[in-house]
Amino acid sequence: MVFRMDKLTVKAQEAVQGAHGLASDAGHRQLAPLHLLKALVAEPDGIPLAILERIGVNLRQLESQIEAELQRLPSSTGSNMEIGAGRELMQVLEAAQTLADTMRDQFVSTEHLLLGLTKVSDAAQRLLQINGVQEQDLLTAMQAVRGGHSVTDQNPEEKYQALEKYGKDLVELARKGKIDPVIGRDNE
Repeated sequence: MVFRMDKLTVKAQEAVQGAHGLASDAGHRQLAPLHLLKALVAEPDGIPLAILERIGVNLRQLESQIEAELQRLPSSTGSNMEIGAGRELMQVLEAAQTLADTMRDQFVSTEHLLLGLTKVSDAAQRLLQINGVQEQDLLTAMQAVRGGHSVTDQNPEEKYQALEKYGKDLVELARKGKIDPVIGRDNE
C-alpha cells in the first residue's frame, strides 16, 4: 500500500511537517513515529491532546519520556542532510489510512495518526502503553471528542468540540467558584 499525503487533513499534514522539523532540528536522518508523537502532543488545541486528556494521561510525564527517547536516537550533522521517513513511520501512516477507511472517513486526521501509533511496534507505541494508552480507550475518547462527525474534508478538526471552544460552561464555572450562581450578586 502506497500512502498518499494528499489524503491527510490540514492538521495531520502540519503534524507530519512538525515531525520533520523536529527530526531536522535534532539531526536525525530518519523520521520516526516518536517525532510524530511529539508533534501530535505539542499541538495545544489539537484533537490528540484532547483525547489523551480525556483518557487521563499525565501529559508532562509523556512529553518528558518522548524527549528522553528522542535524545537516544542517533544524530548527525551536515549541510545537505536529507531526512527520510523510516519504515515504522510508513507503517504508522498506512495503519492510520486503514483506520480511516474502516471508519468511513475520507481523510486521515490527527486522531487516526494517534491510533496508528498504537498499531506499530516502536518506541512511540511502548511509551503510549507505559502511560496506559490502549487502542480501545482511544477509540472511546475519540468518539466522545468527535461527537459522531466523520472526516469528509481537510479541516474536520475545526468542527469538533465547537461548544468547548467558543462557549462557556456556566455550571462548571459556578462549581469552581468562578461565578456566583445568584444573578446580580457579583459586586458583593
